Amino acid sequence: MLVEKFVDHLAYEKRYSAHTVAAYQRDLAQFQEFINGFGMEKPEEATDKVVRRWMMQLMESGVGPRSVNRKLSSLRSFFRFARMVGVVSTDPTALIDAPKTPKRLPEFVEEKGMHRLLDEMPWPDGWKGTTDKLVLELLYHTGMRLAELLGLKVGDVDLNRSTLRVFGKRQKERIIPMGDQMTASARLYLTARSNLLGVPQLHDAFLVDEEGKPLARRSVQRLVSYYLGTVTSQQKRSPHILRHSFATHMLEHGADLNAVKELLGHANLAATQVYTHNTVEKLRRVHAKAHPRGGQ
Repeated sequence: MLVEKFVDHLAYEKRYSAHTVAAYQRDLAQFQEFINGFGMEKPEEATDKVVRRWMMQLMESGVGPRSVNRKLSSLRSFFRFARMVGVVSTDPTALIDAPKTPKRLPEFVEEKGMHRLLDEMPWPDGWKGTTDKLVLELLYHTGMRLAELLGLKVGDVDLNRSTLRVFGKRQKERIIPMGDQMTASARLYLTARSNLLGVPQLHDAFLVDEEGKPLARRSVQRLVSYYLGTVTSQQKRSPHILRHSFATHMLEHGADLNAVKELLGHANLAATQVYTHNTVEKLRRVHAKAHPRGGQ
């Protein structure tokens, strides 16, 4: 089936993460279920009218514009692939406009909250406390994505150069510097890890649990949510919030936008510029509060 070939194309040629590939599969399976009602057996049989009806049905059922856009993006990618392999000659999504979405600024934790978390938190005893602290330090210190954190190997940590080698989206490699404090934390962790597991092999996962197994995605999400809940009341407390906090705080302290772009592993500057809105909003509040005529 063409869908299966498309999924293989995403996984092995585009080298998308397993999480992203699964999202594409879900979107296409949902579309397949919808077109079955029109007597169509394959997604590539769909017309632009059917695609529009699907979008309308999604919105009428309460699916938000961002989610609809993501599903439409999955369908666009599928039809681009279908044209590339010669299965279809036209793309029914080509003339379809995506629903407008309200601009949403990235949420982040205030700097004082992060200092309170990393400097004053009473961490659990033993290996769990050591690992929990390092996970939060790494996410906030480097701005890396959760998948990048979980993908770190022992050989990716260069203590001599104080750098981390990270593989981002589509396995694009980048080098992230570590400060003295972060390097010291990584050194202590590696020493403790060796005592726990014996001499580490270069192919081993850097972050492991008490049994020496690589940290699970869900366990990291839970621990981040728990610890952020001790310093902020905001609803979103995911690892990505620490990525947003990293970028926002870097820019607030005068970091060059292009440098932040490279550290985050963004493909283009537009993806990084969204963080400048946070800093501008903060300056606006300071101006309104402090300037003699700022509130007028």
